Amino acid sequence: MNSSFAHWRKEFPILERCTHLISHSLGAMPRSTFDRLHDYAELWNFRGIRAWSEGWWDKPLTTGDLLAPILGVAPGSVVMHQNVSVAIALIYSCFEFEAPRNKLVYTDMNFPSVMYVSEAHRRAGANVVMVPSHDGIGVDTEAILAAIDERTLLVPISHVLFRSAFIQDAQAITRRAHEVGAMVVLDCYQSAGTVPLHLEEWGVDFAVGGSVKWLIGGPGAGWLYVRKDHRTNLEPRITGWAAHEHPFEFEVGPIHYANDMRRFLHGSPGVPALYAAETGYKIVAEIGVDAIRANSVRQTERMIAKADDLGLVVKSPRDSTKRGGTIVLDVPFGKAVTQELNRREILCDFRPGAGVRMSAHFYNTDEELDRALDAIRSILDTKAYAAHMNAKTAY
Repeated sequence: MNSSFAHWRKEFPILERCTHLISHSLGAMPRSTFDRLHDYAELWNFRGIRAWSEGWWDKPLTTGDLLAPILGVAPGSVVMHQNVSVAIALIYSCFEFEAPRNKLVYTDMNFPSVMYVSEAHRRAGANVVMVPSHDGIGVDTEAILAAIDERTLLVPISHVLFRSAFIQDAQAITRRAHEVGAMVVLDCYQSAGTVPLHLEEWGVDFAVGGSVKWLIGGPGAGWLYVRKDHRTNLEPRITGWAAHEHPFEFEVGPIHYANDMRRFLHGSPGVPALYAAETGYKIVAEIGVDAIRANSVRQTERMIAKADDLGLVVKSPRDSTKRGGTIVLDVPFGKAVTQELNRREILCDFRPGAGVRMSAHFYNTDEELDRALDAIRSILDTKAYAAHMNAKTAY
């Protein structure tokens, strides 16, 4: 473990009780998140309805501003939502899916929520094209570029693939989309907080993500970035009073959209989740994503080398420039092995079609990584365990 990160371990109570190698799914909770949730409760308790005008109503924007430097965007570019599914659907609601420009291009390695929202828009006239992976690890950039043409409206893709941690070339895909008049929706859930992002520099039209994973902000705090030139000319159908230019005038009839990022809000915000998310954002920003990334590359390389020594099959890219923060291991009886690891207080997860997923964040030690991989080898080498699993598969 990088010595500059060692003092951060005490800020995450769960690390005292288990080996937490699951930041790709749920980051460890910072100790001071307790305090922020207490602040929320205190404000509600002592200020009552006045809390809305004393910070609650603006929380989707002020919390988004904390994320801005992590995403490589200016303040006022990000608003908070419940989750990525809502954010993606809100983006899609800005558009008509009318031929000839009605094509959606995504890959079979996208996270299912993005697929499901895209597929549902077939009913609205979308022509959905799915670019396949040929190795279950990555998707050929050239194949994605070839699928994007003058009929393409939106290209919703993952920056880092959840099944393998493969990093897709967001810049090249965005460049191609803009050449033909299409727009990119970049899902950054598996990159924000562990892989540096420069969304404005890349020219990405829209980006979405959440706080559950590498941003260590907990559930219920999804986010949406919209490029500046789209913020005043798009009109989401998924909308509500928070998106109104003058919400407290309670006007009757059609909405008059706000002329900034507020137009990409909808109903009243989920305030407690935004309080919970703030601490994680501040920690990640203080450490710096570049420093987190350098440590992540070092530790994932260590994990790959250790896995090779133990005879474990790695299903993540070997090239660190194409690999996010997760290592995926294709081991026999992967789901059962994961359950045994969790029973031993080594937290990781299993995904069908991928394998056992393990991740190292800045608060993990090298020794934890070694012990976890040794544990997998030990489980697989236990004759009684292997016999038991073979008996189960016989039915």
